[in-house]
Amino acid sequence: MKKRNKPVIPGFGLSMGITISILSLVVLIPLASLVIYTAKLSFKDFIETITRARVLASFYTSFISAFAAAVINGIMGTILAWVLVKYEFPGKWIMDGMIELPFALPTAVAGIALTSLTSDSGLVGSFFARFGIKIAYTRIGITVAMIFVGIPFVVRSVQPVLEKMDNSCSEAAGVLGAKKSTIFWKVIFPELKPAIFAGTGLAFGRCLGEYGSIVFIAGNKPYYTEITPLIIMSELQEFDYSSATAIALVMLAVSFFILFLNNVIQQRNARILKGGNA
Repeated sequence: MKKRNKPVIPGFGLSMGITISILSLVVLIPLASLVIYTAKLSFKDFIETITRARVLASFYTSFISAFAAAVINGIMGTILAWVLVKYEFPGKWIMDGMIELPFALPTAVAGIALTSLTSDSGLVGSFFARFGIKIAYTRIGITVAMIFVGIPFVVRSVQPVLEKMDNSCSEAAGVLGAKKSTIFWKVIFPELKPAIFAGTGLAFGRCLGEYGSIVFIAGNKPYYTEITPLIIMSELQEFDYSSATAIALVMLAVSFFILFLNNVIQQRNARILKGGNA
């Protein structure tokens, strides 16, 4: 019998054990607790909990705002990444560093700053108020806050792809007489598409669970600007853990579905780029 080749890097068993332990403590056990607490409800009670009018309204507000923010982040994040990679200008390193500001800034601070900026007396809100457009304490304000927390995911997903992209294909297309728009959509965009989908999917998932920066700017009007994480917090404050985990379980299922769909799309695009069968 042939001897098994020893791995170049030793300690696979130990490192795998540590990995599984950390994964269990940080991810699997907390998620399992959601299922355990929700299991205390009967199926009928579970359906009644997640279909209450106020809960359904919060689902709609969270999902529609997160989707709008994700689409805007997908477009604007790609443009920002393109500018940071393709052009040189004064202060570029400052702008590049500011992209990660939402990661470092406490969400409560971001929420207060966005609220003061977009209120009717704020710098931005007062301008739009002249045209009868309210930003703070509306779903528009919720979307603005979600854009703020989600855009780094798209920029940091697309930026490395742009930096490593081979320009020979686009240059060849230009020499052959292709228009700039054709070069972008037929040559550049197919390579960027997996990264854009990945960043947009991560941004969508982040926006769905955002609480700190939204709770201030939303106004928390029942049936209009009340987001699902706030409903969950309200249930926890009332010590109704079963209802809170039931609502959270729905959000978890949606997030898993989005990430799963995102991975499927990425793998399909990767096969297409490698010349495989779609």
